Amino acid sequence: MALDDVVPATMQDQARFEEATHRTTRWIDRCIAAHSRPHEQNLFAIIQGGLDPALREISLRDLVARNTPGYAIGGLAGGESKDDFWRMVAISAAGLPPGKPRYVMGIGYPLDIVVCSALGADMYDSVYPTRTARFGVALVPEGVLKLKNAEFANDFRPIDDTCSCSTCKDYTRAYLHNVIARNIPSAAILVTHHNIAYTQALTRRMRQAIKDQVFPDWVRNYLRKMFPKGDVPVWVREAMVVADIDLEGVATMDVPRTHKEDRGANEDAVFKDQKTTTSLFESLW
Repeated sequence: MALDDVVPATMQDQARFEEATHRTTRWIDRCIAAHSRPHEQNLFAIIQGGLDPALREISLRDLVARNTPGYAIGGLAGGESKDDFWRMVAISAAGLPPGKPRYVMGIGYPLDIVVCSALGADMYDSVYPTRTARFGVALVPEGVLKLKNAEFANDFRPIDDTCSCSTCKDYTRAYLHNVIARNIPSAAILVTHHNIAYTQALTRRMRQAIKDQVFPDWVRNYLRKMFPKGDVPVWVREAMVVADIDLEGVATMDVPRTHKEDRGANEDAVFKDQKTTTSLFESLW
């Protein structure tokens, strides 16, 4: 990955976003010049611009002109609303050249992965599957299971009966509840193994659906499973309109726009300190 100037998406300083956008472009030129192994490593430029569509367009124009082997969509998953999040992904993905990988940085929620894939992204990274496992939270097609809850004390089913990982083969929800409630370290390992397997299986199924040219149907089935009452969030519905995936018969319940959609953020990012560190940036100007 090229070096970029990252600004938290929630910062209220337009000048700082403009500075970061243009600095990132200057830095990609330095990275290209310094890249000594282009036949062994692919250098990705990172699209910036915060939540400003005009700055995103400038970043896209300048970085696409550098013709790097792939492109990352940066500056997101940092506290912005879901509505802002998906719109910036859509703008960025639409402006990138076809045939080159698009990597959305810091995305790990399964629903986010599905939505971003529908909008044209290819690659993701996140600590979410492993970090959430340390709190006893398992990923399943319906969302998550908080295995520490008492309801699982006598539940002798696997985490997910459609999963073939060793945790689901060998351990029950009741057993996992017991070791999680007692803070036994092996609990985090077992749930981590499942969460990684679940995420890998999710992306494999998406890839196969794309190859089979049935991806819209796959997305509809995925959302039916996660939102059986038809209460698909507004931000997902709006993103699917842009992705040209019809949710008739899937998003059947009227739902209000939530706090997280309006103001609230991609939960995967927690900024304990949003102070901007300028000394390093100034030294690399």
